[in-house]
Amino acid sequence: MNRYIQIWMTFNLSDTKSECRWRGQLSPPQKKGTDPVPKVDISPGKSKIESLIFSGILCAVLLTAFPAFSQIHFRKQMIAAESFESVGVFDVNNDGNLDIVSGAFWYEGPDFIKRHYMGHVNRSGGGQYWDDFATIPLDVNGDGKMDYISGDWFSKSIWWRENPGNDEEWKLHIIDTTGNVECIKGWDIDGDGTVEIVPNTPGNPLKFYKLEKVNGKPTGKFLKVVVAPIQEHGLGFGDINGDGHGDFIISDGWYESPKDPLKGTWTFHKEFNLGTASVPILVTDVNKDSKSDLIVGQAHSYGLDWYEQKMDQGKRIWVKHPIDPFGSQYHTMDWADIDNDGQMELITGKRYRAHNGNDPGSNDPVGLYYFKWNGESFTKSVISYGPLGVGKGTGLFFSIADLHHTGRKDIIVAGKDGLYVFFNTVQ
Repeated sequence: MNRYIQIWMTFNLSDTKSECRWRGQLSPPQKKGTDPVPKVDISPGKSKIESLIFSGILCAVLLTAFPAFSQIHFRKQMIAAESFESVGVFDVNNDGNLDIVSGAFWYEGPDFIKRHYMGHVNRSGGGQYWDDFATIPLDVNGDGKMDYISGDWFSKSIWWRENPGNDEEWKLHIIDTTGNVECIKGWDIDGDGTVEIVPNTPGNPLKFYKLEKVNGKPTGKFLKVVVAPIQEHGLGFGDINGDGHGDFIISDGWYESPKDPLKGTWTFHKEFNLGTASVPILVTDVNKDSKSDLIVGQAHSYGLDWYEQKMDQGKRIWVKHPIDPFGSQYHTMDWADIDNDGQMELITGKRYRAHNGNDPGSNDPVGLYYFKWNGESFTKSVISYGPLGVGKGTGLFFSIADLHHTGRKDIIVAGKDGLYVFFNTVQ
């Protein structure tokens, strides 16, 4: 059910008419051209005062009868002034509480005040970047302690840090030299329940890394699978053609998965040009027509769009629809049910100083948003917005998790503008 309810009370004293209107998942979605907000018209020939009282009572009853329809609200909490651009969430010390992991430190839950040093992180690019472009939880060596995967542009490698189980430094293990890493995603490519590691490496081959296991136990070693000879900025994964297998999406097309993704040949379909696309490119059926669509941000310019998949005389075509043409540096995003209404929302925002002031819109205010599909388009809701110090962006890699087991998903964001949690509360 929807987590919010909005009520309008309209009083027209000239014709003794009062009206109470509410919004929520109280009835099936409205058809195009109809009023999306159900209304109760109260004009039974009563006096003006009686009509007003009746309307007020009805609205009060609606509010108390549907407590699940409380309005979504986020409480912002600063965790640290660090400028690492990636953050992950997992239980570091196996105490049952989720912890926050970002850059050189992890922050102990549930209050995230006590922090622990994990190890040195290089600073590169004239001091503008930390060499830490992702935080993907994975028990790499099978010792029951959660490690994490990362990588970076400047070392041209992906690596994992080993959780020691105490306050010693986390040892860094190189997985592979890949070429410049824009970001890394964890997707279950072969459907075995464990994520594969997929770096976006512009100008270099598209490949993924499978954690090898012996008798079900991780070994700390990875199998490299090459998908394609080259990729550019932007990467997604999902079932494009509805055959039950996940496909790779890159900036100028998609690679169709073979039946065996580890050994088969991936077939390329050059069907679009997404520009300097986000990581990830989301694959989801936006308009519920049983065909997968794409949601794409422009990572280093203005624009956030969705591409509708259609068939025209047996040929697949993609129709571009704007979501937000006025925001810039939509570098990363997620697709999650943030308001507990059973429907997924788009969560994204600006990556502050992605190219250190050299991208279009770099000096615009910083923001974090969620976008809700209303049946025809996306409606934008602001979580945080404003100049540096007021608004907050997404960084390069952010996380969504129920930190305090409230049943509501919180948003954890790092970046050159600090490390914050936006706790999902009810107001």
